[in-house]
Amino acid sequence: MQHPSKSIESRFRISIALTCSIFIIELVGGWWTGSLALQSDAAHVFLDVFALALSYAALRLSSLPADENHTFGYHRLEVFASLINGITLAIISAGIFWEAYRRFVSPQPVMGIELLAIAMLGLAGNLVVAFILGGHHQADHQKHNDDHGHHHAALEDANVQSAMFHVLGDAVSSLGVIAAAIVIWRTGWMLADPLAGLLIGMIIIAGSWRVMKSAAQILMEGTPACIKLQEVEEHMRSSPGVADVHDLHIWNLCSHNAILSAHVVMDDESQDSWPKVMRDLKSRLKDEFGIEHTTLQVEHECCEKDSICRTRKP
Repeated sequence: MQHPSKSIESRFRISIALTCSIFIIELVGGWWTGSLALQSDAAHVFLDVFALALSYAALRLSSLPADENHTFGYHRLEVFASLINGITLAIISAGIFWEAYRRFVSPQPVMGIELLAIAMLGLAGNLVVAFILGGHHQADHQKHNDDHGHHHAALEDANVQSAMFHVLGDAVSSLGVIAAAIVIWRTGWMLADPLAGLLIGMIIIAGSWRVMKSAAQILMEGTPACIKLQEVEEHMRSSPGVADVHDLHIWNLCSHNAILSAHVVMDDESQDSWPKVMRDLKSRLKDEFGIEHTTLQVEHECCEKDSICRTRKP
């Protein structure tokens, strides 16, 4: 069983705690200053809290063993959580749009200087979290790669980068709130607040759509977006000793774990050396496409009348 790097675990826990603090400060600050923009940014920070927690959970779940009731382990919990989060954020976005409409029709007073101070505090917090996630990452990644294997280290690398991009995206939203606060403070134009809230709501709805789309693709066992089925098939058919490939299926167990199954027809010269051919084919799938979990059925001819076997062109 492989365990997440202790350094990465610690950085995730600290980042989650700091981001939760930013969320509470902005939520309370938005209510206190009367700012829709700050409340919208708090909703965006909530997305970051969830993304950080999800990335951390993915690392922990990847180390849990499978059991009799869950033979693939518990990776799919990440996908269900993503779907629920995406739906929740879509509902929050709808509420932000409605409140922005109400404030455009009837502008509400907003405390500009107080809003500016809280928004700058939120921006500083986001930058600190991004630094914690990114600091000394290459060294940790290299050390963990040496100690625990390339695939698990790559999973950690992808999770850290994904979480960091979420936090940096929220930092951009904080800049929008700061801009609105400056406009209100200097000019008294209160419509800057619902305008900034509306823009942040659009960012949230775009993020929630990506989350729901990705989760639905995995739950429908669709082909991973980063893998081209035709390329994999052609690569397999070009492997030494392989005459043909059919009944090829590729799907995601979770966001970072692809699975492949296929029927492989051996050529006449490799009938007796099929174990070596299969080892080579599995190695090529891992190296070229990052697919480690493969189930390959060896055949000497096409096994089913409904399957389409194509003869490789010379």
